Amino acid sequence: MSIGVFLLAFGLSATVLGGSVALNVRGAAASLERRAAANAELRRHARGILDPAQRVASAGVYRFLGTAVALAGSLLALVGLVETFA
Repeated sequence: MSIGVFLLAFGLSATVLGGSVALNVRGAAASLERRAAANAELRRHARGILDPAQRVASAGVYRFLGTAVALAGSLLALVGLVETFA
């Protein structure tokens, strides 16, 4: 398997997964926000701190990160496409 095929496959999967978070398909960004809040609360309870957990990242942050991953994935897919057919 050549590097072009690997870059193409990795880039396309990163584009699809990052785009689904960036566009909040089926509530992906919102569920990541809820999961981060639940994990932060569990960590605080394990330490014995019983206050409510502070918000670490909002859904907007996850959507921004998803956009960055999707753009990087599309760049990798483009490089893989050029490498495969050049």
